[in-house]
Amino acid sequence: MAYPPNMPAAARRHIEAADILFAKSRGDVAGYLYGIAAECALKAMMLEAGMRPSETRRDDPFFAHFPELRSMLRDAPPSGRRGTPLLRLINDDRFLSNWDTKMRYCQGNEIKEAWVISWKEQARDAVGSIGT
Repeated sequence: MAYPPNMPAAARRHIEAADILFAKSRGDVAGYLYGIAAECALKAMMLEAGMRPSETRRDDPFFAHFPELRSMLRDAPPSGRRGTPLLRLINDDRFLSNWDTKMRYCQGNEIKEAWVISWKEQARDAVGSIGT
């Protein structure tokens, strides 16, 4: 079954699930979901800025994850007023620092609580920036 992408809805769904896990002392899993929520929010903002996925996944930021996503967007930033919220986030080196999809394979205790708290705040900021 094909699932049509809905980046704003995905961002909100992942942040909601992360909040539930964070409240249950599962910061390791919550941290991963906060990062996914933030990525979905960025990709929603990419669409709002007029960017579109390419026919191939290679070198397409719509199929990239942090930290590569940040590098790709810095190399080919969106232009215009609609790209401003996105640029604000990707140009902040603190945004999703230490977050990587590879963390999903770790034991869990390597994920620092301070990182998760930061990712939680950053994901909220990113999701709140959709549509601005």
